[in-house]
Amino acid sequence: MNKPVKSASLVKRSEPPQKIRIIGGIWRSRLLSVMDLPGLRPSTDRVRETLFNWLGQDLVGLNCLDLFAGTGALGFEAASRQAYSVTLLEKDKKAHAKLLANFALLQSSPVPGVVQILHRDSLEFLKQQADRSSNLIFIDPPFQEEGLLNQALVEAARICDDSAGGGIYVEFPAHRPREQIEALVPDWYCRKYLEAGQVKACLFRSRRD
Repeated sequence: MNKPVKSASLVKRSEPPQKIRIIGGIWRSRLLSVMDLPGLRPSTDRVRETLFNWLGQDLVGLNCLDLFAGTGALGFEAASRQAYSVTLLEKDKKAHAKLLANFALLQSSPVPGVVQILHRDSLEFLKQQADRSSNLIFIDPPFQEEGLLNQALVEAARICDDSAGGGIYVEFPAHRPREQIEALVPDWYCRKYLEAGQVKACLFRSRRD
């Protein structure tokens, strides 16, 4: 019997994952160092593999945002799959420095798209963006801060244009009903959904499609 996948948020902080690997693309199998920081919960290999099976292995032409980037696993996966641009946002100074260090190591195999790593508050950044200015948005804030997810999802629905592919990807804790998340963005629907241990995830697509 397969054991359920546990969210990293439930793992004792004395035993954090030291490395995670990029699943596909130009940087496939490259490793990212992970810091032991409160609220830092890297998306698991299993979850990321499922997500990029949903999205497709080729993200050419898409402008992507990785909010609350943490380890940068989602943003680096998108860049590895040749997204047109990827902006990773992280307000924690130490986590931001680690993102820069990991990216510097990855640069030995350059990707064609533009990668920006900003030391910024994700919500403030979102509020400054123009309507329909991004194609794919990853939202995976610390699980204990539900308000961040709620506000970010509402703003993301305003600025995301998924007409050429992409969408809004959200990870949230298993105790939150999927319907509660869906109700935040009535003009969008959860096209793909998964549960893995203590993690739930939705890939939202616009009802304009």
